[in-house]
Amino acid sequence: MFIRKYLKWISTFLVLTGILLTNLNYYPINIYFHGLGVVGWTIAGFLSKDKAILTNFGLQIPLFFIGIYKIIVG
Repeated sequence: MFIRKYLKWISTFLVLTGILLTNLNYYPINIYFHGLGVVGWTIAGFLSKDKAILTNFGLQIPLFFIGIYKIIVG
């Protein structure tokens, strides 16, 4: 129940924090915050069976994996 009720708000906070950190040029922490928010929104879209949310945020996940890969590999 908690997840269904607050997941969108927590995910929104994480996405907006990631965007703020990007604008302040705090790399790579921006990718982690934004990425966690995107995963949260994808889960919320899956739970609510909202295909628009799943499409928007679900397709962002591979893009964040590319960014994380670049951080790890250097």
